Amino acid sequence: MQAVLGEQSKLDTTYHIPALLTETLEGLNISPEGVYVDVTLGGGGHSRAILQRLEQGRLFSFDQDMDALVEAEKTKNKANNWTLVHGNFRYVRNFMDFYGIPAYDPEVPGSGIDGLLADLGVSFHHFDEAERGFSFRFPGPLDMRMNRQGGKTAADVLNTYSEDRLADVLYLYGELKNSRQLARRIVGQRNDEPYKSTEQLTKTVIGSMPAITEGELEIDPRFKKDLARVFQAIRMEVNDETAALEEMLEGAKALLKPGGRIAVLTYHSLEDRIVKNFLKSGNLTGKVEKDFYGNPLSPFRLINRQVITASAEEVERNPRARSAKLRIAEKV
Repeated sequence: MQAVLGEQSKLDTTYHIPALLTETLEGLNISPEGVYVDVTLGGGGHSRAILQRLEQGRLFSFDQDMDALVEAEKTKNKANNWTLVHGNFRYVRNFMDFYGIPAYDPEVPGSGIDGLLADLGVSFHHFDEAERGFSFRFPGPLDMRMNRQGGKTAADVLNTYSEDRLADVLYLYGELKNSRQLARRIVGQRNDEPYKSTEQLTKTVIGSMPAITEGELEIDPRFKKDLARVFQAIRMEVNDETAALEEMLEGAKALLKPGGRIAVLTYHSLEDRIVKNFLKSGNLTGKVEKDFYGNPLSPFRLINRQVITASAEEVERNPRARSAKLRIAEKV
């Protein structure tokens, strides 16, 4: 435990403080000789902590945001056992095959991995960089793409989706009960002026143009919760996050060796439900199959049956860990 706390102190200077670091590392049960995958590099906090526990082992860290890879490369130094991968984690199985580590097959030497970590939270720098458009706190363009090299932007979603489709996005990903009313207002606003900036979307949600103070938008605290949910919903749609998560989980199941572990941190009830059902049953329906005698069949053994959340001490140090939920399972 003390070693992990020491790792945390070294990592607090990164541009993303990793949530539930101690619990995640313990849950992965890292072998110094093992092969591990961090499909969400972000600020690199979890990846660097895993590296500190490896000797002859290897780590592959994925991110579709080139900014994260550039930042990690600055401090990579001579870590020859650390491979940075520019790609969406939905393709983790294909990428690992490309790097010479195919899906686990007991008859294929060198196949499979010993552990996989996914932290589904958004890195601090995404929220704090106005030009990325992830936060209502700053005036900036409505982008929200994790991978800025292609794909639709938040402005595209707001300007082209039908009212019904927008309402569904806001309800499903933002859990907003007034999703239909908001969708109607968004469509009405874009008919007058297409969406381009975070200020426009904020004005639509709260009904008035926020003031700008020292580079930040000044917003009545009463509206912040709904604003956060609206921005979250649009971001999840822009990046197709739910489908990507489902594909990644299937890839992880194929890659993990028997005894290998998967640890997933979620921050949204929909994501948590998908992960919970998958780790319980080994499939996306959440339905546990049974053998002829009625015994449950699942490719996973749950390490924690009760979800792990951040302590009061961690939340005080890192408020964004408040909504983090950690689930861990072992391949059988």
